Amino acid sequence: MLAYTFGQAMWTMLVFFCWILFFWLLFIVFGDLFRRTDISGWGKAGWTIFVILLPFLGILVYLIAEGKGMGERSVRDAAAQRAQVESQIQAAAGGGSAADQIAKAKQLLDAGAITQAEYDALKAKALA
Repeated sequence: MLAYTFGQAMWTMLVFFCWILFFWLLFIVFGDLFRRTDISGWGKAGWTIFVILLPFLGILVYLIAEGKGMGERSVRDAAAQRAQVESQIQAAAGGGSAADQIAKAKQLLDAGAITQAEYDALKAKALA
């Protein structure tokens, strides 16, 4: 019967962790590479061949050469996604332009659904 020692178990977990980390980095590099618009198809093909033929070296060189750009592109994409979500939330909440909000509040005031103080508060919020 083979004995599996604690050291062997730790080594196995370390190797498994490094294997998962390698694939995660590979997905990050390829995701960034194919999302880029500032390089040509030939540049993308060159990086792809380099990363496939020499995976460890290719990933490290890409991270060193394009690390700052990766961060900037990630921040830019996150800001664009945030702006899109906020615009969808405003559209779903009916929060059109300030003039639309004031007009809706005036209709509610004229219908007697809200008081003058509530109308003033809605108007101030729309203009803010």
